Amino acid sequence: MLEEALEHLVKGIVEHDDDVVVRRKELRRGELLEVRVHPDDLGRVIGRSGRTASALRTVVGALAGNNNVRVDIVDTDRVR
Repeated sequence: MLEEALEHLVKGIVEHDDDVVVRRKELRRGELLEVRVHPDDLGRVIGRSGRTASALRTVVGALAGNNNVRVDIVDTDRVR
């Protein structure tokens, strides 16, 4: 549910919405939602001084409730 909500929010921000991918990873400390976007949209998702990314993290944290969830924003060119 969190992945779909985050993907919907990010697709509303970016120009290349076909390149938006949200992956969920289970970690020892909780779960990680990794958002991959087109390199041209990275600045839009992060926002000035990270305000947009912070707002996305706040919304996802509120939706998660007591669960420990991290959001990581990555461009599609970056390899992991």
